[in-house]
Amino acid sequence: MKLYEEDISELKFMKKYPLQLFYDGNLELLKQTKVSIVGTRKPSKYSRALIHTLSTSLSKRGVVVVSGGAMGIDAVAHLGAKSSNTIAVLPCGIDIKYPAVNKKLLADIQTDGLLLSQFDIGFKATPWSFVLRNELVVALGDVLVVGEAELGSGSMRSVEFALKMGKDIFVLPQRIGESSATNKLLEEGKAKAIYDIDEFCSRFGELELKETIQDSFMTFCKTNPTYDEVLKKYPDRIFEAELSGEILVENGLVSLL
Repeated sequence: MKLYEEDISELKFMKKYPLQLFYDGNLELLKQTKVSIVGTRKPSKYSRALIHTLSTSLSKRGVVVVSGGAMGIDAVAHLGAKSSNTIAVLPCGIDIKYPAVNKKLLADIQTDGLLLSQFDIGFKATPWSFVLRNELVVALGDVLVVGEAELGSGSMRSVEFALKMGKDIFVLPQRIGESSATNKLLEEGKAKAIYDIDEFCSRFGELELKETIQDSFMTFCKTNPTYDEVLKKYPDRIFEAELSGEILVENGLVSLL
């Protein structure tokens, strides 16, 4: 962990520039186009799948995903972007991998991406440190995406920061009675809905031209193997594919969607 001593232009939007900012990882990510993503810790399968697809699509365009390292929408956003193309802002010291359930995810981001924190080594998260974390997450991104949130939730504090900073807010279209906060934002004209993920992501960058490589995992899934067979052969990939909605697991068999 090191103390970052240069000015970060995006942080001028904060109510007060951080007195200190610690980091561990790849500082080059701060120089790239960034999109902040926040949301509930208990998202629906629909929200998880779309946020994963959205963050993956942004990452493929060279856009860095910024989030708070928490469970739920935060974790899905980081996973979709891949650890090498995401920034996690922590409400605690960088040495504390909080929450514990995301310990491996945060360790991967520390190795390949970038961890940021305003707090000293050993500092444990408190209610007010989450607020400071949220403000920093919002400030770093060009825009704010709220995957799913209820009225009165912590995500709405992030929305308040975005409104004060004059940043555009985007949300997923949700069913009536679900994600009450994002539906309210749409109703009040404070947010715009993302109806087309590719169109939204193309605002920030174009897909990188790379040689197309056949995905052996997807090829294997075309044979309708059992879940256990796929889990044994691709233990990491199957979770990601199920999360993003690429595959369907039914009656113990795997198929492509």
